[in-house]
Amino acid sequence: MKLNVAVFFGGESVEHEVSIISAHQAMEAMDENKYHVIPVYVAKDRRLYCSDLLREMKNFKDLNALKNQCTQVVLVSEDNKVVIKPVKAKLFGAKDLGTIDVAIPVMHGTNGEDGTIQGFFEMLKLPYAGCDLYGAAVGQDKVLQKNILHDNDLPITNWFWVYGTEMDEHQDEILAKVHKLIYPVILKPARTGSSVGIAIAHNDEEYLEYFADTRQYDEKVITEKVVKPMVELNCSVLGDSYHAEASVIEQVGSASSDELLSFADKYQGGGKGAKGTKTSASKGMASTARIVPAPISAEQTKLVQDLAMQTFRVLGASGVCRIDFMMDQDTHKVYVNEINTIPGSLAFYLWEKNGMSFTALMDKLVSLALDRERRRSRITFSYDTNLLSTYSENAAKGAKGSKM
Repeated sequence: MKLNVAVFFGGESVEHEVSIISAHQAMEAMDENKYHVIPVYVAKDRRLYCSDLLREMKNFKDLNALKNQCTQVVLVSEDNKVVIKPVKAKLFGAKDLGTIDVAIPVMHGTNGEDGTIQGFFEMLKLPYAGCDLYGAAVGQDKVLQKNILHDNDLPITNWFWVYGTEMDEHQDEILAKVHKLIYPVILKPARTGSSVGIAIAHNDEEYLEYFADTRQYDEKVITEKVVKPMVELNCSVLGDSYHAEASVIEQVGSASSDELLSFADKYQGGGKGAKGTKTSASKGMASTARIVPAPISAEQTKLVQDLAMQTFRVLGASGVCRIDFMMDQDTHKVYVNEINTIPGSLAFYLWEKNGMSFTALMDKLVSLALDRERRRSRITFSYDTNLLSTYSENAAKGAKGSKM
């Protein structure tokens, strides 16, 4: 009997379209002999839609027209099952559109990768792939993430963060912190991905200009010291707190470039491949110019893989993640940049080099989701008691934990 696996994608995020690309790659890779794949599109207004039309990428050229042809749905927990129901049931139509056994969120950025959709699944008691609510939230918020990495002695660059509104009254103090880092510096929104809102400033004028742009994407703005000359290295980790493994290492972009990959480089074919050839925009992160495996020594490879595994563990990650690194070309010192808890294209291209097909990767994600649900079923989350059975009007006058 096939499992009903719902793939959630889209969302209210600047990475909405990137999510659509990644989700379609994932759905195409799933073994339809094992799974009944259900596409669930999360529109930019957070409404859910279902339809077979969602399986075809060509239908996403006009999002409003597509939504009008799909069925808006809600998910309801009934009799220990998660049921898909139409918001507006037709008089002679089906009252429900099936059930979901496992959810696979392929949503990038805010309101999806950050714990929001995971919390929704938790409320429904629906098994889901990837990080749990806590791992997702920490993975998305780079301020929380960097503090955890620092506290666990993992190497990160010098940095600081402020609320965007602080620039209005504390410009001189913020610039003083920048000067301590020494230009050039990188500005980042704390909770976006895909290089959205990221810029490199070389002086005060640029810093103030880029800060104004970056604060549009998040309340918190991070400033980091640039590693120069730099090589970008990525490593994926697959598993959970019980067992995990690291993929091969990739080098992203040109080793001679000091600039970070832009959104266009990653997803719109803006990057350059080998010998200056353009990359394809249709393959998501899989189209980015890269060298796999990275041309680094065996010792450096092991170091990056070990750091990736440690990062995965201390951040409480699970599923398939990608940890991004920066290596100083002169000193060969490696710094953890960030974790991507739902990486573009699910980093399948790194696992293919390990001998694992995209189909096998999707099987593993489903298996990890079901394993976690089985473990959680043995955990006590509540007591079989009812304090309200002894409730009295006088009790309402007291405070939590206080004596009456």
